[in-house]
Amino acid sequence: MTLIQSFGAAETVTGSCHFLQLKHGPRILVDCGMFQGKAEKHAFDSFEFDPKDVDILLITHAHLDHVGRIPKLLIDGFDGRIIALRSTMELAEVVLLDSAKIAEEDYATTLKKARRRGDEGEVKKPLYTHDDVRAVFDSNIQYAEYDKPITLAKDVQVTFRNAGHILGSATLQIDFEEQGQSKTVVFSGDLGNSNDLVMPDPQLIKKADALYIESTYGDRNHRSIEASIEEFREVVISTLNNQGNIIIPSFAIERTQELLVLIKQMHYDKVLPPCKVFLDSPMAIKATKIYDRYHHSLNPAARNLFNQDGSVFEFPALSYSVTGADSMAINEEESGCIIIAGSGMCNGGRILHHFKHRLWNERNSILFVGFQAEGTLGRLLVEGAEEIRIYHEKLRSKPKFI
Repeated sequence: MTLIQSFGAAETVTGSCHFLQLKHGPRILVDCGMFQGKAEKHAFDSFEFDPKDVDILLITHAHLDHVGRIPKLLIDGFDGRIIALRSTMELAEVVLLDSAKIAEEDYATTLKKARRRGDEGEVKKPLYTHDDVRAVFDSNIQYAEYDKPITLAKDVQVTFRNAGHILGSATLQIDFEEQGQSKTVVFSGDLGNSNDLVMPDPQLIKKADALYIESTYGDRNHRSIEASIEEFREVVISTLNNQGNIIIPSFAIERTQELLVLIKQMHYDKVLPPCKVFLDSPMAIKATKIYDRYHHSLNPAARNLFNQDGSVFEFPALSYSVTGADSMAINEEESGCIIIAGSGMCNGGRILHHFKHRLWNERNSILFVGFQAEGTLGRLLVEGAEEIRIYHEKLRSKPKFI
């Protein structure tokens, strides 16, 4: 009998992790993601299964809530096969190294404060370190390709179908024999929308005996992409013409690349007012360069931008802020800026410095372009908080929020 259990992304948005035990076949884990927002405390919990029992880890895509606990999985004993697209693993390396860096920095800061109080024994060590992440990429990795079945065991195959969500994202079609009958289980991961700014439309899978599908937005109808683009363009143009700045907390992978394509297209359409565009996120910069390298995997519109000038994303107004000094230099710009910075839910990263410098100015606009989990600063702002605290300082919230 086939057994499927969910240990994350069930009754919560984050922490995607699903266990598939076939009656006569391998024990398969689909994703091993980080818990975020209110569920963040569960990241340190022990797995509700023995990682040593897992034969194969299949990865749908490289967002942190789908890959963020893979190093812990190895620490706790997993030594099986990891299967994913090559582009997914390149992005996952960026994501996991950034996660480890933040965890180690937070630990060092917390430990320093605890030592001053004399209670350093209470400080929890990082979930994993840089070396633990490196161990993931030194392990047994097999690279998949879209639409090419991979044999997992006798009478068990997995096929990666393009999910159209981010670079390398996949819906997993697992085919197997059970009691002489052919069966199919499908795990969606996150699904992209049709007419995405960067990614091709998701592939359709027409038949499944069981379907596990993520449904973060399953209880609502989205406005059309055309309406969202029109609102974005209007806010950017009106804010810049009013001598303001646009500050965008953005996720390093997927949303940032969509924003850059949209702004670059505005430039080519000659509707973008004179401005400076700053991508102020080392992680997003690395991801954007990976996207550029895999431009052949993007949709026709993105490939057309690449063919025009050799890059999907870069154009004269865009600057990459790699170092801390680069980021601080943006503060010298009084107006006419579009600042894209992490983190996407505003719980850390350089976006907090830009909030501190510009949040109080009503000429500025803050554009939220992604989901804000409960318990995050981004969620507080979206829900109308008039005052927030950043770096122990109270700040008034005056700009327009979109």
